[in-house]
Amino acid sequence: MQLNFLSFTLADYGQKIRKTVKRNVGIPVCVGIADSKTLAKLANHCAKKELAGNNGVCDFGQLSDKQRSELFASIPVGEVWGIGRKLTEGLAKLNINTVEDLRCANIEYLRQQFSIVLVRTANELNGIPCIELEEAGTPRQQIMVSRSFGAPVSTLDDLSESVAFYTTRAAEKLRRDGSVAASLCVFIQTNPFKANEEQYSRSIVVPLPQPTDDTTKLVKAALCGLKAIFRPALRYRKSGVLLMGLHEKATAQRTLFDDPEEQSRSDKMMCVMDAINRSMGRDSVTIGAAGTKQRWATRREQKSPSYTSDWDELMEAW
Repeated sequence: MQLNFLSFTLADYGQKIRKTVKRNVGIPVCVGIADSKTLAKLANHCAKKELAGNNGVCDFGQLSDKQRSELFASIPVGEVWGIGRKLTEGLAKLNINTVEDLRCANIEYLRQQFSIVLVRTANELNGIPCIELEEAGTPRQQIMVSRSFGAPVSTLDDLSESVAFYTTRAAEKLRRDGSVAASLCVFIQTNPFKANEEQYSRSIVVPLPQPTDDTTKLVKAALCGLKAIFRPALRYRKSGVLLMGLHEKATAQRTLFDDPEEQSRSDKMMCVMDAINRSMGRDSVTIGAAGTKQRWATRREQKSPSYTSDWDELMEAW
């Protein structure tokens, strides 16, 4: 679809987005266009409900002040992004029941009765941007990977495989973020719904000698922690790993005892591993500690198809 820039509108661009996503992914989407983030989300709601949308696209900029007021007066205030049930009830006591009521409310009165957050929302509804768009996500402070087992686990070997596997997954996310971890937490637990079985839940924090994103080092530390909290003769239902103390790899503090050559080898090995797994498929190359049979793996018989992330499960046109 080619757009004529002489007659180009944002609504035209919204339609192009919808058609491109529908053609390439097979999923219908709606587009909301406005002067602020909160208004844009409300416009998207209107597009979905066909309140003021043109075939899945709603551009508030194309509405007159009168049309916008009439539209907002028909939408419950609870449809506004960030307005939950309790806040809706509080606003109702002040006779603020619709989006238009909130948009026209006295700002100073809202500040006194509620908080600065609601004041920002009201300003956003009036087209005054108060919430910055996040062009890049903020770095994560922690990374957790945990699953319930498909069948109870009793042996240290099976638990070790699960912990090593989850640590591998966490390390992949860590490297994608360009971060390193200063410590990690390992936890295990039995099934709390089995009242007739002995219950046990334990976790341990393992500090790392040096912040790292190396899967082998993280797995080694995680397995040491697991051995310290493992109790035999129990039926475990879940395990997990939490990476903590995350910060940017480029700013990681070094010590006098660091080996630059070892660090270089580690970086190259992780880079090659990630590159192979990206091109050949996840787990094409992994560590042996994660196991191969994985009798503890989560059951996936009823898993929904991965329409948007797996080439083999893409939707097909009839």
